[in-house]
Amino acid sequence: MNGSSLPPSPWTSGRWTWFRTPDRRILALSIAIQLALAVFLGHSRDTRMFMATGYLVATGHSPYVSMDLTGVFHHVGFKALSVVGYPPPWPLLLGGIYRGFYGVGHHLLVYNFALKLPVIAATVALAYLVAASAQSLGASPAAARRAWIAILLNPFVIYVAAAWGQIDAIAALLALAAIVLAVSHAHLSAVVLALAVCFKPIAAPVLIVVLVYLLARSARRAATYALIFLAATLVFYVGPFLLLGWSAAPLRQFNSQFTMTGTMSYMTVVRLFKDPLMLQGHWWLLGLAWVPALAVAAVIGLRHGVADVPDLFRKSAALVLVFFLARTWLAEPNVVLVLALVLVLAARRDLDRRLFTAIWAIALAFTVLNASPLQLLFVSFPHAMETSLAFVARYGDATLLARAALVVAWQVAGWWVVVACLRRRPS
Repeated sequence: MNGSSLPPSPWTSGRWTWFRTPDRRILALSIAIQLALAVFLGHSRDTRMFMATGYLVATGHSPYVSMDLTGVFHHVGFKALSVVGYPPPWPLLLGGIYRGFYGVGHHLLVYNFALKLPVIAATVALAYLVAASAQSLGASPAAARRAWIAILLNPFVIYVAAAWGQIDAIAALLALAAIVLAVSHAHLSAVVLALAVCFKPIAAPVLIVVLVYLLARSARRAATYALIFLAATLVFYVGPFLLLGWSAAPLRQFNSQFTMTGTMSYMTVVRLFKDPLMLQGHWWLLGLAWVPALAVAAVIGLRHGVADVPDLFRKSAALVLVFFLARTWLAEPNVVLVLALVLVLAARRDLDRRLFTAIWAIALAFTVLNASPLQLLFVSFPHAMETSLAFVARYGDATLLARAALVVAWQVAGWWVVVACLRRRPS
């Protein structure tokens, strides 16, 4: 496909416009809500793990070796710790937060609040980038404004970022920025996408789409992009292990990513008949089902190339969704990346906006039935959290049935979006 026959994109023709704040009251309201939730709430597993990781990095230990830190934080939740499962960029940032906040005042609530600040900042920036992308791709100012509000005041996004403290907004922001930069700043895009993947690998399928987009324009540009992405990934991922002498245990335990099951994946439906917490024996190969699924989707969706920038967004959304839908483990916060991509397309009327609403509503309902709101009491009310979770566990069978129904709805909505995004459009 010859890119020269296509109309110039907003990026290459100089028509890219940043999104200006339409209503400072909405921005202030979003930030106020997020900051209020950030102080007292934090996920029992993730927040504890993030706090411990910050301490370990700041004091020169490897964040990938478990330690009993009860004496450090003087909190009942630190008797048994799980090792952080994230590549080095986030642990390194956590180490800086520990030094700047908990290392000074030794106040757990202040530390908990500080852990959320990068995520809240990323959420606000994501709202602006989504709106700016939609507007520069032809969405009306009113549609761009609605997209901006849809991120800033979205219950699910706020819940995941400010209350839970998960970092998917950071990965989504970097992935969206990499797509935007791929058009006219490919080298920088490769570095940004590598950083996104090294925060969380949920954005990895975007690499396939970008490479196909660049390959149609220049094989050399595509090869250079791939090499820079690989080099940046080595720097962000392997570099800290070498420079700081960290344990390489996560590299040896990479296989565990393919044996975990549950949450919003189709394995929740399987649990109605069998309860495989971990895929045993050769069944771990089921954890690799996303590989052929992604390959088939890439062949079907990318065989005609990536026509233009809107198509770059469409195909990225499709492949990310296929990756999510075919995995045996899908945490609810991962959906934030899908929401950002789908919202850009909905704002320019490539997708029905009701699909965006369905996706976040299903994810929010699932996480409520998964009892994650109770786990957010970890920082302020740990004993109340344990008592409440024990009570809810009595109704596990009923909630499992409801969660399975939501997973079916998620699969239907997700594949609907995939088909809509991969459908070939006339030139």
